Amino acid sequence: MNSVAIIGASGYTGGELLRMLLNHDKVEITEITSRQYDGVPVHKIHPHIRDSGLEFKNKEVSELDADIVFTATPHGASMKIVPDILETGAKVVDLSGDYRYHDRSVYEKWYGIKHTDDLKAVFGLPEIYRDEIKKANLVANPGCFPTGAILSSYPLVKNNLVDRIVIDSKSGVSGAGVKLTEATHYPNIADNINPYKISSHRHMSEIQQELHGFDDVKVSFTPHLVPVNRGIQTTSHSFLINDITTEELRKIYEKEYKGEYFIKLMDEGEIPHLSSVRGSNFVHIGGFEIDETGRVIMLSAIDNLVKGASGQAIQNMNILLGIDESNGLKHFGLHP
Repeated sequence: MNSVAIIGASGYTGGELLRMLLNHDKVEITEITSRQYDGVPVHKIHPHIRDSGLEFKNKEVSELDADIVFTATPHGASMKIVPDILETGAKVVDLSGDYRYHDRSVYEKWYGIKHTDDLKAVFGLPEIYRDEIKKANLVANPGCFPTGAILSSYPLVKNNLVDRIVIDSKSGVSGAGVKLTEATHYPNIADNINPYKISSHRHMSEIQQELHGFDDVKVSFTPHLVPVNRGIQTTSHSFLINDITTEELRKIYEKEYKGEYFIKLMDEGEIPHLSSVRGSNFVHIGGFEIDETGRVIMLSAIDNLVKGASGQAIQNMNILLGIDESNGLKHFGLHP
């Protein structure tokens, strides 16, 4: 049995890690930390997780004894503790943005934080970087918006089919985290669709890094907040360099994602729905249409807290441990 610790387990991502890891037959949760809730039983913070026997502890990383450590800590905090965790011999899956970038200056520009660590991580998108993840000690779990956006567009850029992608994403409110703000106050979001950071969301740089790296494709991104708890619906508008048919388009995606357990390609005429992936680690991809201007329309739906965060982190953990990648993650979405 592999031992697991979660640092910063009191937030939404920590709660999802607990929910799924408690049903995982190859790991045991041995430590969950929180400075704010030291000594508090888990169910007092995560009311759906009862009779687990777990309680939060305020521990230093040097006191942890685990094979895998999840760092569900704020941006800027992970880089201060990850080097010490690795010194204990544990492998780390970091859920912050601290290790996602190849270029430290890009992180500093978009996050406004001085990066103090030279460690290099593998970008934790298994469908693209599985072989690298297998050999890693530190995995940088991708952001929620980038996960859906990259996977819906990756086959296009890999095959050099497009030169520009415009991405429009709608996210549920849980993506903003557990802390209350005016922007997520119920009267301000109900019956509304609220665009925000329309040309400057930090996840745009993450999407650009992963898609631009294949060719000189230009990527733009705008997020919207919608009044649902969970999920990200992404529409990607990609502009073809040369004409292809919709049949050729679908074959490209089928070839690229053949055998990928968590990616489900929709049939013709089907649209991915948030309710179909809610609570699950699956990605539903559909659309496969080309309009008369040469614009490819691709759609994806994910649960922002699962495939967009904690579920993908567990998927990465499974790869690091050399066990079945889908272990603990085979449950389907909660529809309706």
